[in-house]
Amino acid sequence: MTEHILAWYFLKEDRKLRYAPYTPVEPGQVLRVEGPLELCRRGLHASIRPLDALRYAPGSIVCRVEMGGDIIHGDDKLCASERKTLWVADATRTLHEFACWCAERALLRERDAGREPDPRSWDAVEAKRAWLRGEIDDKALAAAAYAARAAVDAARAAVDAAWATAAAAWAAVDAARAAAVDAAVDAARAAAVDAAVDATRAAARDAAWAEQNAELERALGELAPKGK
Repeated sequence: MTEHILAWYFLKEDRKLRYAPYTPVEPGQVLRVEGPLELCRRGLHASIRPLDALRYAPGSIVCRVEMGGDIIHGDDKLCASERKTLWVADATRTLHEFACWCAERALLRERDAGREPDPRSWDAVEAKRAWLRGEIDDKALAAAAYAARAAVDAARAAVDAAWATAAAAWAAVDAARAAAVDAAVDAARAAAVDAAVDATRAAARDAAWAEQNAELERALGELAPKGK
């Protein structure tokens, strides 16, 4: 019985595969490969978790795909002989918003732990949201990110116990990265990591990643065409 698995895959802004023959990707398209599969080397790849797919994203065009045929399961991705594209969407804004969400969650965890984050970190997240609304330009956003970075330096200079605060502050800096499309992927990816590293125990860190993945899956799912 053929296995079919829903997964996520990201493309560059030209919506083409990264490898020759650089095939344009469109909804409804089914790609197939012949021969033995090998993770990272031969086959069609995607990730069950969108947060895992984000690690490999070359750009902010997201694809919801169905993997079929022969399938190899890796730790954070699949390799299949068949990949059907169900829908494609531009996730640039969604990824920027996700970066803000990750940063805010990290700052709130610091507040709940009795360590009030530096106001410059909060300001950076708010500046990014203002930038997304078109209320400030790239220069103002960069200034907010620069100020937030000073908050990181201040946290690190305090005591070793402040590393969690520094990680949360870094998430705010990452979220405030500016306008290029690639920055949407970079900011989302970096903010997710920094929002999780302030958890000192593996269980807490895993919980943070699970929460991030659920939020990213929810947000990306809203990009799906109606009925998909």
